[in-house]
Amino acid sequence: MDYQVSNKAKIWTTILMIVGIVFTGIGIIAASGSGHLGQKFLGNLLSNSFFFFSIAISAMFFLALQYATESGWYAYVKRVIEAVTGFLPLGIGLLIVTFLSLTFTNGAHIYMWMDPEVMNEGGSHYDALSAGKGAYLNKPFFWVRTLAYLAIYYIMWNGFMKRSIQQDNSPELAEEIHFKNYRKGATFLVFFAVFSSTSAWDWLMSIDIHWFSTLFGWYVFAGAWTSAMVVIIILLLYLKKLGYLPKVNESHIHDIGKWVFATSFLWAYLWFSQYMLIWYANIPEETTYYLMRIEHYKLLYFGMFIINFAFPMLILMSRDAKRHAGILTFVGLVILAGHWLDVWIMVMGGSMGPTASIGFLEIGMAVLFLGLFVRVILVKLSKSPLVSKNHPFLDESLHHEI
Repeated sequence: MDYQVSNKAKIWTTILMIVGIVFTGIGIIAASGSGHLGQKFLGNLLSNSFFFFSIAISAMFFLALQYATESGWYAYVKRVIEAVTGFLPLGIGLLIVTFLSLTFTNGAHIYMWMDPEVMNEGGSHYDALSAGKGAYLNKPFFWVRTLAYLAIYYIMWNGFMKRSIQQDNSPELAEEIHFKNYRKGATFLVFFAVFSSTSAWDWLMSIDIHWFSTLFGWYVFAGAWTSAMVVIIILLLYLKKLGYLPKVNESHIHDIGKWVFATSFLWAYLWFSQYMLIWYANIPEETTYYLMRIEHYKLLYFGMFIINFAFPMLILMSRDAKRHAGILTFVGLVILAGHWLDVWIMVMGGSMGPTASIGFLEIGMAVLFLGLFVRVILVKLSKSPLVSKNHPFLDESLHHEI
């Protein structure tokens, strides 16, 4: 049975988007007299564009990982993973719009390295340390790197999607397509190993222009991967509740639950490693990142860590919890909110410092993007059969037991 987007799903996603637009409008009006409206709006646009794009590209990473390792368990639920990647084209478009807006506003006090008054000697806010990074942090080279990331991501995503449908329609080519996906999946992983870090440096770490961390790229990726696994399991449980994918068993759910659990620990390990090393060394150039966030966002910052680590650790530890739909959905939604907050603090803590706060604008844009994200992946899910019919490992997936 193929999936069709229900009227109920259409209504709820439409309500989310309308509420998001209304709250965003109220937030814009409230911030219009503050003198920081442009910075506040573009900062939230950047954090939401990146957060939801990162979920889609991390789902694509997970798909490529299954191809490259020739995993069998996932074949029956492959289309669920593909649906989450379906936000990628729109996510790319939103990022391009965001970066264009920042470019034409000289960084809007978010990317200080885009401001000629900061980077050029003789400028009113010239900063020698920032200017010293000008060979890498400049508009033309930034756009070359960004377009390279996004173009390669899109080309490889488009190839995966085309071959997935081709495998359904051409059973005689199923094995050939499988091995092509195996090679392309491995190729994507090589590109992603580099791009996941360098794009995090370019799009997020460069906001705090004086600060750098060699762990930052991995840290950002771990958070995005966890969020992607949460979306995949929630979408799978939603479909199963509606009566789709009847062959999905507790072992499939358990496997994805283990991925949520494991990636949450990976994220927490990297968070602690970065924090502990910088705290222990106590070098002013490094501690500045944490001083800003702890002094002005202490409750949010440490609350975010507790949510993203303690919740999965304490609640998903047992085997039964990782097979329970209600527990997985509850923990997943909490984790998703925690990782959204993590990205928001990365962007707004570095760009607006103590003047940033969560209000109508922040909630409105998050809800708007959430409604759009859910609608897009549900529509993507309806565009092809729910089961990849000719996958070589489909029978193994149907009889998956652990």
